[in-house]
Amino acid sequence: MFSLFYGLWKYMFSKTELHVLILGIDKAGKTTLLEKLKSVYSNLEGLPPDRIVPTVGLNIGRIEVENSKLLFWDLGGQPGLRPIWEKYYEEAHALIYVIDAACPSRFEDAKSELEKVLRHDDLQGAPLLILANKQDLPDSVSADELDRYLDLKKLDERIYMFEAVSAYDGMGIKESVDWLVEVMERSKRTEMLRARAGVTGPGA
Repeated sequence: MFSLFYGLWKYMFSKTELHVLILGIDKAGKTTLLEKLKSVYSNLEGLPPDRIVPTVGLNIGRIEVENSKLLFWDLGGQPGLRPIWEKYYEEAHALIYVIDAACPSRFEDAKSELEKVLRHDDLQGAPLLILANKQDLPDSVSADELDRYLDLKKLDERIYMFEAVSAYDGMGIKESVDWLVEVMERSKRTEMLRARAGVTGPGA
């Protein structure tokens, strides 16, 4: 009986909560991504894309991946809301940056905002997942093309990955998040945030 209760206690309390920012300029598909994450990783049915409206402020979502609990902060990407982003940097374990891969005319704006984000001291060392979203559209560019355009190697030395996804139909979503969880669990930033919170060990 003791082992049963211990196993239940360990399951309920041993999962680490990791905070993930979802950023990107407006209309990149951030909230559609969040809703798809809910449906992929939990029994919750996310909002259908035709019912999603532009985010004014913050959307929150929670999922569980193996031994980790993920808390997502989806922040509005309109120009007037972007200055709010930095208020969430300090507590973030990682960053997902979403780009509309079917809208090249806005790549420069997306790149400029990403450069500002990565220069901020409060995000130092945070793993970065860049999603070339809207791959369901025929004119979207590949993740490799987006990688060459952004040319992040000159900008920052951190763990990052480009992935082609579709938040609409779910293509590439699970593979992307599984990668992010893996790198978060062994990143120095996660160690630092755990130490600051008084938590030790990967399963604490």
